[in-house]
Formats: sequence, structure tokens, C-alpha cells
Amino acid sequence: MENFEEQVRQALANPQNQGELADADAVGTVGSPECGDMLRMWLKFSEKNGQRVIDRASFQAFGCQTAIAVASMATELLRGKTLEEAKSLNAEALAGGLGPLPPMKIHCGQLVEGALKNALDQGQPPAPQLNSAPTLAAAIHRPLQGAIRVVKLDQE
Repeated sequence: MENFEEQVRQALANPQNQGELADADAVGTVGSPECGDMLRMWLKFSEKNGQRVIDRASFQAFGCQTAIAVASMATELLRGKTLEEAKSLNAEALAGGLGPLPPMKIHCGQLVEGALKNALDQGQPPAPQLNSAPTLAAAIHRPLQGAIRVVKLDQE
């Protein structure tokens, strides 16, 4: 556990690829209702040896330090991966050098995996489609869609 905490501290001291990627081909956003974390991942693709690969990845996160550290590791790990290779990565693989996540932090890796899968689903040819909110902050503050039902609870 001590080694894990030190790895997270190091990743937070120098996070990689943090921030919006303006010319992204795909954007994935996911939130966790359990802890209130939210993560957005941007992907930029290029052609390499006749295959479409991830050229760059970046992220923005509102949430715990472990989610930020995993996202930072993941964006480095994704560089040069094909769509198929990236889709096969699970939360544990995306955590990279952090090692196995403690049980109470597994959801952080799943958050990063969810944002990646959401972006990859959008990054399929022919025309990638970006999420409707331009930034993660806008996604959080976007008005709720659909009907909201308020249920009064009986108080005893």
C-alpha cells in the first residue's frame, strides 16, 4: 500500500497529458455516481503502417487523486495503440506503473476505462462525433434532460 501511495504522489506531481485536446477525433466522458468523480478523455488518431492508431490522448478529471494518476498513466500507455489494442485494455492495465489498485480505488481505474471505451466507440470511422458539451465543466453544469420526478418520503 505504501508503494502504491508513493506512485500516486509521483504521478500527481507531474501529471501527463492533462487538459483538453482541441483537435481531438473522439471524446469520451464518464461519471461515477458512487463517488461523484467525472473524467473526460480526448483521443487523436493517425495512420501508422496502414493502421489507425492513437497518436495522442489527454484527460480532464474532477475527482480523487487516484483517478487523475490512472488517467495520466493511461494517456501515455495509449500512444501508438490500435483501436483493437486500446479496446482490450482493462482498468488494471490502464493503471500501468501504479500496480494493482487497492479494493477501495478500483472504481478509479474503471472510471478511466469507461471514458476510454466511450471515446473509442465515438472514434470509429467514418466520422467521429464529439460529445455535445465542449468541456468537462460544461458537461457537469449541463441542464438535465428528460423528466425529473420528485418523490416525497414519509417522515416518522
